[in-house]
Amino acid sequence: MARHRTSRSEERPQRLFVAVAIPGQVAKPVEAAVEPWRAAFPKARWIPQANWHVTLQFLGPVYPRLVPWVRERLGEVAVTTAPFDTRVHGLGAFPSARRARVLWAGLDGAEGRLEGLATAVQRVLAPELPLETRPFAGHLTIARSDQPIEAPEGYARSQLESERFTVGSFVLMRTHIERPSPFYEPLEVFLLQGGAGTSSP
Repeated sequence: MARHRTSRSEERPQRLFVAVAIPGQVAKPVEAAVEPWRAAFPKARWIPQANWHVTLQFLGPVYPRLVPWVRERLGEVAVTTAPFDTRVHGLGAFPSARRARVLWAGLDGAEGRLEGLATAVQRVLAPELPLETRPFAGHLTIARSDQPIEAPEGYARSQLESERFTVGSFVLMRTHIERPSPFYEPLEVFLLQGGAGTSSP
């Protein structure tokens, strides 16, 4: 199938991404555990807990006429992927703790499953969309900074750990650029329906 690279002038592209949502009963204790670190990063922009998610794939600008195709492909991934458990574990920074621009919480116990899910999403969408192909690193962004900041000693050694939770779905999200933080609109939730005998990504 040929790539759709042009659109009618009246079509406005939507900024889309695919993500795993973090349940509120998990996110709230994590937010409380992160709270003491806020004073150490006074210039960071802290992400509202309601916006927390694990990005599987950025899709970038997508024209509306392609969205039904995207939904169909993501549905194919969902029916062949089984639910799995994970937990939020540890803190880190990109690109490094000495020059941090992104502060994040990691995920533990199912990195291979998350990576497999992200790979499957990328595989089914790549024929039509010019996707980013950087290696997947499952994480939960908690703050950003326009300028590099140095994380205090002990930040990266934090023993932050949440209760385990089941990843039973993923979401196609649309980003609306607003201030002070963007608004994420869920377009469709895809339930993971693969069973024990189903080949997962």
